[in-house]
Amino acid sequence: MSTQANRLLNANSNSRMNDLQLQRYGRHILLNEIGIEGQQRLLSARVLIIGLGGLGSPAALYLAASGVGQIILCDDDTVDLSNLQRQIAHRTASIGESKVNSARASLLGINPDILCQTISRRMNQTELLELIDSVDVVLDCCDNFTTRYQINRACKASKTPLVSGAAILFSGQASVFDFRLSQAPCYNCLFPEETQSDDLRCATTGIFAPLTGIIGAIQAAEALKLLAGLSTGLSGKLMTVNALDMRFRESRVLQDAHCSLCASPDAA
Repeated sequence: MSTQANRLLNANSNSRMNDLQLQRYGRHILLNEIGIEGQQRLLSARVLIIGLGGLGSPAALYLAASGVGQIILCDDDTVDLSNLQRQIAHRTASIGESKVNSARASLLGINPDILCQTISRRMNQTELLELIDSVDVVLDCCDNFTTRYQINRACKASKTPLVSGAAILFSGQASVFDFRLSQAPCYNCLFPEETQSDDLRCATTGIFAPLTGIIGAIQAAEALKLLAGLSTGLSGKLMTVNALDMRFRESRVLQDAHCSLCASPDAA
């Protein structure tokens, strides 16, 4: 019997997964870094994705396919024809439908065993904090600074790991802020709120469609590693990519002693 077959046989005898789950997630179970224990953690995990557009679409699809047990989708927008160039969780037939309902249908079409909750409205800071406090990881896939800073504050307050992504034109970025670590930087350390100008919008500037898939997939990968208990490559780092020449760069991000959030007495 092959080594791979032995691993799956051992997983079958030591897990709470049924035969169909073992078959569905077998390629993860074969990875030494994940195995049966890591996959079980994914099945037991609860994740919040804010924004079901270009980044949230691929991120959500990969998390669902990978067996994340509970996925909460949050977006107050509806599907528009112009979205379909890059927002791959939606279909032409979904135009006019809420993005969360459209995405939910796509996720359950891939993996009907997951639980998928939808929130189709904007939440205030109190509601956001309460929701984030109930999940294991948050993916910020939104497209505006106001929401990003709200998510950052709530994640830091609840010590919930945050996987952040952004993309515009041919440029994208991703980072992980693991607030379980006392010295972890926050989004405000990297991009101070008081220095930010108006958001660039792809409706006026344009965006390269596959770029959102690249960044969204990276966000999914970082979230899965956090959930499976692996050290994350982008924790305390900023990864940027120029999809025009396909150059990736990585830089360290440290907690800023002058950050208005981290320097606050209530930040801990």
